[in-house]
Amino acid sequence: MDAPEDSQADHKMSSSEKSAGKQPLTACLFSAAFFGALGSSFLYGYNLSVVNAPALYIKAFYNKTWTERYGVPLPAETATLLWSITVSIFAIGGLLGALSVSLFIKALGRKGTLLLNNSFAVTAALLLSLGEMSRSFEMLIIGRIVIGVNSGIALSALPMYLGEISPRHIRGFIGQFNSILICLGVFTGQVLGLPQLLGQESRWNYLFSFLAFPAVLQLCVLPFLPESPRYLLMEKKDEAGAEKAFQRFLGKKDVSQELEEVHAEARAQDNLHAVSVLQLLRSPAVHWQLITIIITMACYQLCGLNAIWYYTNGILRAAGFAENLLPYVTLSTGAVETLAAIVSGLVIERVGRRPLLIFGFSSMAVFFSLLTVFLNFQDSVSWMPYLSYVCILAVIAAFCSGPGEVADLCLPGVCGGLHLRIHLPLRRPP
Repeated sequence: MDAPEDSQADHKMSSSEKSAGKQPLTACLFSAAFFGALGSSFLYGYNLSVVNAPALYIKAFYNKTWTERYGVPLPAETATLLWSITVSIFAIGGLLGALSVSLFIKALGRKGTLLLNNSFAVTAALLLSLGEMSRSFEMLIIGRIVIGVNSGIALSALPMYLGEISPRHIRGFIGQFNSILICLGVFTGQVLGLPQLLGQESRWNYLFSFLAFPAVLQLCVLPFLPESPRYLLMEKKDEAGAEKAFQRFLGKKDVSQELEEVHAEARAQDNLHAVSVLQLLRSPAVHWQLITIIITMACYQLCGLNAIWYYTNGILRAAGFAENLLPYVTLSTGAVETLAAIVSGLVIERVGRRPLLIFGFSSMAVFFSLLTVFLNFQDSVSWMPYLSYVCILAVIAAFCSGPGEVADLCLPGVCGGLHLRIHLPLRRPP
């Protein structure tokens, strides 16, 4: 009697696992991924490219404002300094946002942090779009640092939210919404910056007004979607709320298996001992994880792609392209980035994270080296600028098919999903 019952139970279990593996993407999960990324990573990508098209008009505004204030033209060195600050202070804001995000996540949760973060986007949109009217280039600089804070918070909270609401078999696909929306943001900034649209001297401030649009859309949709069930269960101890969240995200009634996985994770964390950063560095148990994280993120941050986005027009101008062609040539870089991100999202579960990282970094090294050579010889050969352009496209495609798409997905797995505190596998002292 027991054997048939056991075989029947095994058959039910295997069929349920099979059906779970083929479980479709629900509208609730898709909406959370899309609108979560729209008001977060999309804005980050948009701000990477939006300052490129109106750069000459913004510099002219700086010079005009300086002349009106002090009665003398803006010195060339000061103009370069102000423009460099305007561009680079975005990264300082990102650092501030990343350092402060743990406080927001702990108090407000993942979804609450994303919703609060929209206030930074709206504030930055007002500062950046009203700076010209107020004759204040300081407002532009402050607006850039505020939108940098928004990006730093978004790029920390969003991957955590997406990873915690998605089932394991499509977690890589859902995580790609972050990277794909970054690419779409870059492309949108390039399209709106065309001379026929907002890339004109009389309209460049509207490029920054657009920042409020994705933020408002997220504010209209995200409140009606569930919070991360892992946050509800592990942080808030709200099992009923976590069960309802899982049911909406997964589109099924029986979520006992998912709840048990979170309970097991919570029990495992209770048996772990929190340590200091110094103890972490000294522990041989996590040396390879630390090496992987440090090397991957160092290469990710220092690969030089942001320089291409911020100074694309300058690079292409130095490569010999005609001024009237620059906006359209720049637009093609955004299209290549978006296409590479989509292709990466389709193959990541088949190929794996590590091969894509190795391929991306290796290809970038090759094409950056070739770009350096081609730029040095562009004055001696008439067709050399076209090779420089091909190398720029190749660098972007290599980044977006590898490091740009994979880093945020593979690192949580390397460090065990730890964010707010670092733990070592040591038992609590009795």
